[in-house]
Amino acid sequence: MTAYRTHTCGELRASNAGEKVTLAGWMENVREVGSNFAFVVLRDFYGTTQLVVENADMARTFKAITKESTIQVVGTVRLRESPNKKLPTGEIELVPEKVAVLGRCRYNELPFEINRSRDADESQRLKYRYLDLRNPAVKRNIILRSQVIAALRQAMMEQGFMEITTPILTASSPEGARDYLVPARKHPGKFYALPQAPQQFKQLLMTSGFDKYFQIAPCFRDEDARGDRSPGEFYQLDMEMAFASQEDVFAVLEQVLPPVFAKFGAYDIASSAPFERISYNDAMENFGSDKPDLRIDLRVRDISALCQGLGFEPFEGKTVKAVPVSGSSLTRKQIDKLCADVEVQAGRKPYWVRVDEKGELVGGVAKFFAGKEAQLKEALALEPDTLVLISAGKKTEAQKTAGVMLKMAGALVPGHMEEKQYAFCWIVDFPMYEIGEESGELEFCHNPFSMPGGGLEVLLQAERGEIDPLSITADQYDLVCNGVELSSGAVRNHDPEIMIKAFELVRLGEEDVKARFPAMYNAFCYGAPPHAGIAPGIDRMIMLLAGESSIREIIPFPMNKNAQDVMMGAPSVVEQKQLDELHIAIVGDVEE
Repeated sequence: MTAYRTHTCGELRASNAGEKVTLAGWMENVREVGSNFAFVVLRDFYGTTQLVVENADMARTFKAITKESTIQVVGTVRLRESPNKKLPTGEIELVPEKVAVLGRCRYNELPFEINRSRDADESQRLKYRYLDLRNPAVKRNIILRSQVIAALRQAMMEQGFMEITTPILTASSPEGARDYLVPARKHPGKFYALPQAPQQFKQLLMTSGFDKYFQIAPCFRDEDARGDRSPGEFYQLDMEMAFASQEDVFAVLEQVLPPVFAKFGAYDIASSAPFERISYNDAMENFGSDKPDLRIDLRVRDISALCQGLGFEPFEGKTVKAVPVSGSSLTRKQIDKLCADVEVQAGRKPYWVRVDEKGELVGGVAKFFAGKEAQLKEALALEPDTLVLISAGKKTEAQKTAGVMLKMAGALVPGHMEEKQYAFCWIVDFPMYEIGEESGELEFCHNPFSMPGGGLEVLLQAERGEIDPLSITADQYDLVCNGVELSSGAVRNHDPEIMIKAFELVRLGEEDVKARFPAMYNAFCYGAPPHAGIAPGIDRMIMLLAGESSIREIIPFPMNKNAQDVMMGAPSVVEQKQLDELHIAIVGDVEE
C-alpha cells in the first residue's frame, strides 16, 4: 500500500487470516494481562485493529511505548476466538513479530482521553485540536464535511454551473458586517479587505457573459460568535445565474439540496420540491420569526382586539399574540420554568392561561379574562388540556416573544414536533426598507443590491409620496431549514437607473453609488443581464446534517468564541519591523 504499511487498521477481515502484514498507526491503548500477555489497540484514519502480545519480550517493548505514539507493526493475522461484532475488524487479531516507533509521544499524560475528548473543556480541545481530531467521533464530522462539499460540487456541475474562484484581497465594501483589513505595503495608508462574500464579483461575472457560476467560497467577517456562526471565516455554496428569476434559483437548490440532506443527514427525510413559500409578513404573523421551524405544528394567533379593556396594563394598547399548545400536561413548575426561559431569550415577560380538563380557564392571567372566557376559547379553538402562552408589546416585540414561545413549547410538549426530518421553506417578499433603530430614518432593510418588487415604478411612487416606502418589498429570499437560516439570496438590481433611485430614498445619490460600488455600477452601464443568486452556508448545512448544536464541531480548526485561535496563538503581536514596512503605528495599550 505504502512504504510503511500493507493494510490500514480498518481493512483486515477473516479472509486475511494467516497473512503476514504490516500496519502503522497510533498506539491507542495497552491492556496488560500478566507479564507475558497484553492486548494493544492500534488506530489509524480508517479504524482500529487489536494486537495480541503473547511473550514477555514483546510485552516489555509495548509497555515502554507511550500512548499515542505512532508505531509500525509487522505480524500475522489470525481469527479471534471471541469475535467483536461491533467492529469491522472484530473477527481478527494481529500477533506482532516486530515493532518500530515512528513518532514517539513524549508525554506520559495527555490533555484528555482521546476517545472521550468531546467531554473535555472546549478551550483544551481547541488548544490541542490535533489530538481532538484523533477521536473518531470528532473526525467523522470532518469526513462528513468533505463528502458533503464533494456532493454539492458534483450536483452543481450537473446543473450546468461552472466553478470560478474570486479574489481574496479586494476593496472594503459595506456588506453589513465589519471587514478584516489587510495593509497594502506598496500603497502606504491604504488597505485591502478580505471579502465578506463574493457578492460583487459574482455579479460582475454575470455582466462578463458567464451564465452559471458557483464556488465553495471562503468569506470573512469580523463578527461575534454564536452557536450557528463562527467568528472570522466561513464557507458558502455561492452561486449566480444570468437571465434568471427567483423561481429559477429555487429550482436549482430544490434539486441539489434534498438528495444531499437525505444521503448524509442524521435523518433520511428531507423536503422535496417545491419547498413551501412563506412571505416575510406571514412568517412573522404565524411563526413569530422569519426562520420558522416547519417541524413544529404550533402557530401564533393575534388576540390584540380581544385583550383590550381587560384591566390588565401589559395588554392595554399593545399587540397581543397567543400560542395555543394543545395536549399540555405541564405542571405549574414546568410552566414557570418555560416562561423564565422565554424571558431570558426574548428579553420580554410572557404570560399564560390554561384550559383544564373540565374546559375551564385557570392559572396565570385567567382572572383578567373574566366574562371573555368563551370569546377566547372560540377565537383560539381551545380544547381541554391546552396551555395558552401570551406575549404583548410593540408589534415586533410581541412577534419575537411569540416566536420564542412557539419554538420552546414545540420542543417541550410531546406531539407538536416531528423532529427527525429536514423541513425546508423559502421566506420571500422581504421589506426593501425599514426605519433604522439608531438613525430613525429610512434605511435598507437587508441587501441594497436586491431588485425592488415592481422595479422603478414603485420607487418613483414612493418618491412622489403616493405609497409608503416601507410597503415596498424586495425580490429577496431566505432559505430556512429546521428553524436555521441557511442562506439569503435575491434577484439583483442590475439597472443603474433603478439602483440610483433605490439609494436616493435612503439619502444617497448617484455619486455615492459610483464611489461605493464603482466596478459594479460601471459594468451595469455596459449592459447587464437580469441575474439572481444565493449562497447557502456550508458550515450551517453540515452542522444540521451532523446533528450538532455548535458550528465549531464541524470546522477542522475553529476559533473560540472570542475569535482566537488558541492552538496557533492568533491573533498575535508582530515585530516592529513588520509594522514599519506597512507604515502602521500601534496607538494605545496592546493586549498581551
